Amino acid sequence: MVFVMKLNVIEKSDSKMVFLLSDTNPAFANALRRVMSFEVPVMAIEFVDFDNNTSGMFDEAVAHRLGLIPLVFPDTYNLKDECKCGGKSCSRCETVFVLDKEGPCTVRASDMKSTDDEVKPLDGNIPIVELLEGQKIKFEAVAQLGFGREHAKWQAANVGYKYSPIVKAGDDCSECINVCPVNVFEKKDGRVRAARAENCILCMKCTEFGATVSADENKIIFSVESVSGLAPKQIFEKALDELEKRSEEFIKDVKKELK
Repeated sequence: MVFVMKLNVIEKSDSKMVFLLSDTNPAFANALRRVMSFEVPVMAIEFVDFDNNTSGMFDEAVAHRLGLIPLVFPDTYNLKDECKCGGKSCSRCETVFVLDKEGPCTVRASDMKSTDDEVKPLDGNIPIVELLEGQKIKFEAVAQLGFGREHAKWQAANVGYKYSPIVKAGDDCSECINVCPVNVFEKKDGRVRAARAENCILCMKCTEFGATVSADENKIIFSVESVSGLAPKQIFEKALDELEKRSEEFIKDVKKELK
């Protein structure tokens, strides 16, 4: 039996995507959520070697901030253990950033110089540390690919989902317009109707005034907000590729055991 799911994009921007997945189920939805969040490889700073740091922050605090700066990177980069260099480190599995600044100034992400022009901070205005008169900071940082399951700095996106709401207004549901916090209801031709059911957050306040609310587990609304250098569309596509790869590996293992 083959199940064909349908996708309808509700909202899309550079950093966020909301879409409706139809003819699916909660098990697949949760698998997709976990892969998009924690199994898509993302580049982040892993190692920092300080030559000098006389700022008001300890080396560890600065290094932690550096790791949380989202980085833009090309698809040509590989995980270290999958790279052709055999895990010995090369320009295709890691990038080096260097920085040398003296105060007074606010050191920002754009002040770091990368060995690869294609690997850079997503937002150059992110502050790293403030230097006072005479204070200095100099370091070399190494960025590598990793997974969100290992550390939050490698998390690709914040992903959430909810069942598609089914909202029906009652015969006398005028008060529903006032109590609904997400503007689901509207009055038209003298009658109240659920005009924007997809906005419903299942708070159930309207049910006290005659409305009925239920959820369709076969239609699931996803919200994907990127917290990395990847666009939501890229995260979604990479997650589908990973799910397909795992499914194929599982099928092979099952067939091997059943021989």
